Amino acid sequence: MMFLETTHSNEQLTHRESIQPSIAQDCFRNYNPKYDFLGQSYASMYPNLHKYPATMLPQIGLELLKDFGAEKSMLLDPYCGSGSSFMSGIEYGINEFVGFDMNPLAVMIAKAKLTFIDSQIILEEKRNILNQILMQKFKNQGILNHKLDENPLDNITNLDFWIEKDAQTDLRIVYSCIKNLNNRAVQNLFLLAFSETLREASYTRNNEFKLFRMKNHEDYKPNVVDIFSKNLESLVGDYLTFYQPKIQNISFEITNSGFRASNYRFDTVLTSPPYGDSKTTVAYGQFSTFINEWLGYGEARKLDSKLMGGSKANELYNNGLMTDYILEIAKVDKKRALEVSSFYFDLEASIKNMLDSINRKGKVFFIVGNRRVKNILLPTDKFIAEVFCKNGFKHLQTIKRKISNKSMPLQNSPSNRSGAISSTMNDEYIVVCEKF
Repeated sequence: MMFLETTHSNEQLTHRESIQPSIAQDCFRNYNPKYDFLGQSYASMYPNLHKYPATMLPQIGLELLKDFGAEKSMLLDPYCGSGSSFMSGIEYGINEFVGFDMNPLAVMIAKAKLTFIDSQIILEEKRNILNQILMQKFKNQGILNHKLDENPLDNITNLDFWIEKDAQTDLRIVYSCIKNLNNRAVQNLFLLAFSETLREASYTRNNEFKLFRMKNHEDYKPNVVDIFSKNLESLVGDYLTFYQPKIQNISFEITNSGFRASNYRFDTVLTSPPYGDSKTTVAYGQFSTFINEWLGYGEARKLDSKLMGGSKANELYNNGLMTDYILEIAKVDKKRALEVSSFYFDLEASIKNMLDSINRKGKVFFIVGNRRVKNILLPTDKFIAEVFCKNGFKHLQTIKRKISNKSMPLQNSPSNRSGAISSTMNDEYIVVCEKF
């Protein structure tokens, strides 16, 4: 969910308008309606194995790879999230992938999408684990061949605030049965169903990225086993129908970290980086908190502050076209300008870090949204093009697309003042560059 900020005076708006025309000449945007994919969602190509915020449509990546004649060699996504870009690559004919993401949940989802598991094995393991869970729950004979894990419940911050007592016990049973699986690939896949169950069985409000407790939570008595069974059936069905037939010859390396240079060299980078810091744009960390805590990630509650732009800079960003925009924000709110500066410092450093890993003639595709801060529209797409062009790349094109699958209103009231209406993010920009 994107959050817009407070509107300010007409005098400030007039000055901002005066700086934008010259910048607009630096990076021409070409609107191409075929990239809108009107009426389509992620599931139009691949049902997602696990919910994840702000996922890129695989259809977009596939069209880009085709339109620009990308090499069918190893593809890099330095901010891979749940792995949408890899699905684009598979459809295009690429079979080697490298990805990085700071969020353990994202890495778990992406790996599950690319890991081949034999149909007979997965169906047998599904039957066994559902039977084992029911036996464990309804027979008063103690533990079946293994001990329940004692730690995961202790990892959840404010456990009783978020999860009902009986649900806590049943979640331990389900998780312990998954942990007892010998096949690690199956275990990782089934953990996705558990993760969805953990969130659904908690007091968290539905359809929220951030953590908000539901009203009348004391009346919520989830049937954890039924929820898990439903999620597992759906997960296995989608995996076997949409993913498994296409990934038998896939190789991948997905790392739970920011991008790290390696011996690999890439002809194609396809990615959708964050649009801003997670605290005020998409709260990836909060969305993933429960499962990351359960699995022992000690800094799950601090993840958003560790992502791009998560810590406030000590100085304003003052390099290139973004300088004037940052200064405009600083006139209104210096603290906010430093927070925004941190995001652009981090994004620039991240891009520069991967430059040497891209081959000559290699193409990069960055799909990004331009957010508003203090009602100032920040041209992140132009910023990305500028960074690449200053570092040995040429800008081929920036394609504008409408976000047709977005479950947000076209307008909102960011200041919560009656009549103060502002537009939410309704467009994305695809920045295409090539290395000299």
